[in-house]
Amino acid sequence: MRICHCKRGLCLLFAFVGLNFIATSAGAEKPKMLLLETYQENQAVIGWWMSEKLDGVRANWNGKVLISRGGHKIHAPDWFLAGLPPFELDGELWTQRQDFENVVSIVRQQQPDDRWHAVSYQIFEVPNQPGGLVERLTVLKAYLAKHPLLHVQIIPQTRIKSEAHLKAEFERLTAMGAEGLVLRAPNQLYETGRSDQALKMKAYEDDECLVVGYKPGKGKITGLVGALRCDWQGKMRLSIGSGLSLQGRKHPPKIGQWITFKYYGLTGSGKPRFPVFMRVRLDQEL
Repeated sequence: MRICHCKRGLCLLFAFVGLNFIATSAGAEKPKMLLLETYQENQAVIGWWMSEKLDGVRANWNGKVLISRGGHKIHAPDWFLAGLPPFELDGELWTQRQDFENVVSIVRQQQPDDRWHAVSYQIFEVPNQPGGLVERLTVLKAYLAKHPLLHVQIIPQTRIKSEAHLKAEFERLTAMGAEGLVLRAPNQLYETGRSDQALKMKAYEDDECLVVGYKPGKGKITGLVGALRCDWQGKMRLSIGSGLSLQGRKHPPKIGQWITFKYYGLTGSGKPRFPVFMRVRLDQEL
């Protein structure tokens, strides 16, 4: 890949890709979803519910169609949608642990294929129902008792008995390849946006940022991408080079694409510490 060092050329490239990116999303209304905050050590979560954090494709069922996190219709097969309840669901389209890229490749197809038979709809929330988390999930449990759907499953919730219990479950699941845990307050009413009543617990923190440019490589990687220049939360520019393979430096994520990166806490100035590229977040474009 040839890196454009001309600021005008880079701006023109960004404008073209950016407009194209916006155009694909134009007219799409993103669903209002619950977003997770990050668990901080020794937070008071005894008595909360914990469940495995599944790294699938987030999907909201509005009673008629499946909508992605980015606000696009997911073209699931008719048999997959048949029998879903007339009320809203929120969950992950998932196959198995450490299979995110495969799930994305299945779900983003305009014409669904037979691979959908490996996909399940794992539900962690039944929005806009009364009561706490378990009461809301019970609404779906009652529905499935009358209308069994093998590919629709409620993610098991376990009450946290102690800090030791939480740590042991986290270590047990991550040893099997799980991404981590989701911790939910038991009596919290349904809400959207980020909430301190819904936390993710992982061995590292991660987030998404938008690729806006490239930093040229030096030494052994002269002529390739040295690092990705990214916009993070609209407030900070990051330079992310760690985690890029040689192939990834030759053919890096495109300007206008979202990527997922991991990091290890924040610096005193609020900047992610030791950011590492993980993958292109293709489900943002669904």
